[in-house]
Amino acid sequence: MGYSRFDRPMAQRRALLRGLVTSLLESERIETTLAKAKAAQSISEKMITLAKEDNLAARRRALAYLTKEDVVKKLFETLGPRYAHRNGGYTRILDIQNRRGDGAPMAVLELIQPEK
Repeated sequence: MGYSRFDRPMAQRRALLRGLVTSLLESERIETTLAKAKAAQSISEKMITLAKEDNLAARRRALAYLTKEDVVKKLFETLGPRYAHRNGGYTRILDIQNRRGDGAPMAVLELIQPEK
């Protein structure tokens, strides 16, 4: 199998992950299923690493993936400098109770606050 397909066509899967990553970078914390959190975690880590470069090409690559321009601005002006001295590990996944309706394992995906 290789990776989780979320039982969706490729375009829907990509749109789902784009929305999750955009929401995470906007609110710095999202609650979703464990599988979706793991998939969104790797993409969001790459976006923050991209923001640390802070050049025009990096901004355009981020804008091509994220769905909101104000999130791209926050990514490059706030999150990039916040994690400038950190090499990866910008997010964490915390397990929470299973979803009541179907028992799906749920998790919180959040950006960590760096030590000062």
